[in-house]
Amino acid sequence: MKLLSFIPNTLTFLNLFFGCIAVFYGFNGDLKSLAIFVLLGMLCDFFDGFFARLLNVKSQLGVQLDSLSDLVTFGLSSSVVIFILLSKSLYVIESDIDSPIRLIPYLSFLITIASSYRLAKFNLDSNDSYFKGLPTPANALLIVFLPFMLENQFLNHFYYLLENTFFLIFILLISSYLLISDIEIPSLKIKRFFSKKNKFLYLFLIISTSLLIGFKLAAFPIIIVVYVFLGLLRIKF
Repeated sequence: MKLLSFIPNTLTFLNLFFGCIAVFYGFNGDLKSLAIFVLLGMLCDFFDGFFARLLNVKSQLGVQLDSLSDLVTFGLSSSVVIFILLSKSLYVIESDIDSPIRLIPYLSFLITIASSYRLAKFNLDSNDSYFKGLPTPANALLIVFLPFMLENQFLNHFYYLLENTFFLIFILLISSYLLISDIEIPSLKIKRFFSKKNKFLYLFLIISTSLLIGFKLAAFPIIIVVYVFLGLLRIKF
């Protein structure tokens, strides 16, 4: 049993490991690999909590390790994606090399700062029926899969938006705000499979699955927009 108790923390460390690799690929300009490793980290993040509850080995140390790992895998990786996109945006690359405009990409690390606040606030919040503010994994899905929208035949007509400096700044500001806000975002935890209270959750899962089939990985940003919209409507799952 003692050996099994190490499983949650091992998965947490794997989450952090994948997050570090994601950041490495991001700074090397490989945003596709970054997104894949963020997904791997997300799987580890899901299963570390799952096994902690299953084995009843939840601890304050595990909670803190989980937040530190999430900060890298979901917070820093999201900042790196926006940093790379801003660095290649038209307003930045067309500016003089010595212009202060060249510093604009560094605004992207507001997402990391907001993520740290979000995670600290989450550790102090005992509510289990909804989240206050957008969870960091959901925010990562919104941000790191934006480049995949360029490859979808239905969405690539909007490629110019990812070259627009002001649109990207808008995205990072909205992202940072959603992380630190008190907007009540529905929890995706299923407590009773056949409860009528799950009807909105099942509807959301059906919509999400349909979007993934139609748009593949490019669907994630759209799914998170729908998710936030449900929160704004104060719909609880």
